[in-house]
Amino acid sequence: MIRVLIADDHPLIRRGLRDLLEAAERMQVVAEASNAAQAMELVRRDCPDIVIMDITMPGRTGLDALRDIKREFPQLPVLMLSIHPEDQYAIRAIKAGAAGYLTKESAPEELVNAIEKVIAGGRYVSAHVAECMAEELGGHAQRQPHELLSDREFEVLCLIAQGLSVTQIAERMSLSVKTVSTYRTRILEKTGLKSTADLIRYALKHHLAE
Repeated sequence: MIRVLIADDHPLIRRGLRDLLEAAERMQVVAEASNAAQAMELVRRDCPDIVIMDITMPGRTGLDALRDIKREFPQLPVLMLSIHPEDQYAIRAIKAGAAGYLTKESAPEELVNAIEKVIAGGRYVSAHVAECMAEELGGHAQRQPHELLSDREFEVLCLIAQGLSVTQIAERMSLSVKTVSTYRTRILEKTGLKSTADLIRYALKHHLAE
């Protein structure tokens, strides 16, 4: 039996994933987490065979939780599941140690196949993501300004695009207002933009906002 931990802040999503996986043979959902801190606690407590984790969660993000898990449990596979297009988060997630990346628009059978492949020791990415990674490794990819941002800077940009203020972002990411303001300044410098309004327009153009 494959023991699965689901980490997602939406109860309906967790319920849907549980029903889907438990309808498949050899899979049992042993725990559900609604945030990154809880996910780490349950990994320690329940010793799952695989973690399915959303990238966008309140407080510390799924990417933060992914890094925490891989530091303490380097052999535990983590499959990232997100509403964000592959272009935006897949490569970042794989670099951070994810065993695979799926969007929530994926067909149910694709998730089951992804879990089975990852449990067998493989990685699960789409042909498009594999091609992007090959181009990046070969130095042939033409990178957009937002692709040059650190993970934290990228997360701040996405939250700015959602219309959150610096104070709201600080609360959501459990950071100080000063730190978030510093990230915002770096984002403006790296993108060559001048204002928050410019950042929002840029993010919308590149589909970075939910």
